[in-house]
Amino acid sequence: MPLFSTCIAGSLPKPEWLAETQKLWPQWKASGDALLQAKADATLLWIKMQEDAGLDIIGDGEQARQHFVHGFLEQVGGIDFDNKVKMGIRDNRYDAMVPQVVGPLTLKGRVHAMEAQLLRAHTHKKIKFTLPGPMTIVDTVADRFYGGDKAGRVKMAMAFAALLNQEALALQADGVDIIQFDEPAFNVYGEDAADWGVQALERAAQGLTCTTAVHICYGYGIQANNDWKTSLGQEWRQYEKVFPALAKSSIRQVSLECFHSRVPMDLIALLQGKDVMVGVIDVASETIETPQEIADTIGRALQFVAKDRLFPCTNCGLAPMSRAVAEGKLRALAQGAALARQRVA
Repeated sequence: MPLFSTCIAGSLPKPEWLAETQKLWPQWKASGDALLQAKADATLLWIKMQEDAGLDIIGDGEQARQHFVHGFLEQVGGIDFDNKVKMGIRDNRYDAMVPQVVGPLTLKGRVHAMEAQLLRAHTHKKIKFTLPGPMTIVDTVADRFYGGDKAGRVKMAMAFAALLNQEALALQADGVDIIQFDEPAFNVYGEDAADWGVQALERAAQGLTCTTAVHICYGYGIQANNDWKTSLGQEWRQYEKVFPALAKSSIRQVSLECFHSRVPMDLIALLQGKDVMVGVIDVASETIETPQEIADTIGRALQFVAKDRLFPCTNCGLAPMSRAVAEGKLRALAQGAALARQRVA
């Protein structure tokens, strides 16, 4: 792979013929076999769009999932999706309609075989596949089985981690090069993240020989997250609590938010020995970054991470954005990385 190989954090906008557009929890436009075909078609579309944009590592864009957490949970037994309840998630940052855990957790079968196998069959580039992290899953369901207290949350996280591990091992067998666990909850529950959150993450990655990664951000570019960011002050130091624990873990790559954020860039130094996916694309703005802005962000990060360990990425998923803006941002990402290569040549 080239220096500063580019990738997306995970999600991309869904075409209007597949689902509602510019929504985080969109409703599907079809059902049954027609929906399955539409999901496959959308996955193929975004594989092509990422390659055309010039990205080096290709993802499925999470086209087959309504939401990055629920897409996994729909194949988990012991969860009641028919009777969702309103619950505050991410430390009550916003309310969501979430399913309830009502019994022992089991995996009904493969979760993402279709998307992963399409991805592997239709690109010669390295491929990355995303799964929700166990702590973030725990924060996105209502517990009616494990007790509802901290001990119950830990037990439930480890149960989810075992199921995630089953799917991750199967994805590896499908030919996936990088398996990334998405843990935005790590920026909300810092002390617990450094304690049992990383432990559950390690369980989810157990036995994997492909590259493992964790994505930790400040959320999608939705109003609730934007409002939360304004309350965090002049320096966002949430990463400081969990990065030391991740540095000691077996997880190889860490994805973090950088561009247009107030994260002190020197916090990257806490990840010594890890590959760092540096977020150089703002998902909370419709403005398309210039290659110069992206190369500048890469240059600042190079003060704290070796050039062969830096992977330019998006701050978070692009799912709630318009397709046109997302396409522009992907092209800018590739162009900015190319400019950064010229600068360090």
